[in-house]
Amino acid sequence: MSDGFYQKYIFPYSAIIIKICRAYTNTEEDFEDYYQEVCLQIWKSRNNFSKKAKWSTWIYKISLNTSLTLLKKKRNENIFASNYITNNITEENQVFSDESLNKLYDAIKQLSEIDRAVILLYLEDKPYKEIAEIIGTSASNISTRVKRIKERLKKILDG
Repeated sequence: MSDGFYQKYIFPYSAIIIKICRAYTNTEEDFEDYYQEVCLQIWKSRNNFSKKAKWSTWIYKISLNTSLTLLKKKRNENIFASNYITNNITEENQVFSDESLNKLYDAIKQLSEIDRAVILLYLEDKPYKEIAEIIGTSASNISTRVKRIKERLKKILDG
């Protein structure tokens, strides 16, 4: 991957990639692996970009699909270890140091894989139509899901 491609087409959208990778990982090592794999997949699929959607939407789709693929692969490799890691997050495994942000990500990690993606996109202020396009459903479905996800997160965060 050329540095020019990274600087022009990936770096400006790195916050998107970071948020999605963080939502699907529990350790800094896994986070770094996911981030690198997402960047590689963006570069590999750059010629498939149809320009029907925005580049940021394309980045979301690739980031989400790559993260879900890596998560499933990891689960298949060692399902017991994966469940242990998901259910037993410790402070030293937190990717970032902001405590309230870590609590939010811990709560988000308790959601289903698709609900994680929906709430991350919602938190990015993406319109329901764009979220629906990325996830592959209708905007009305997204509206309903967001409401239910917010209720679930409130319950999780309130204890």
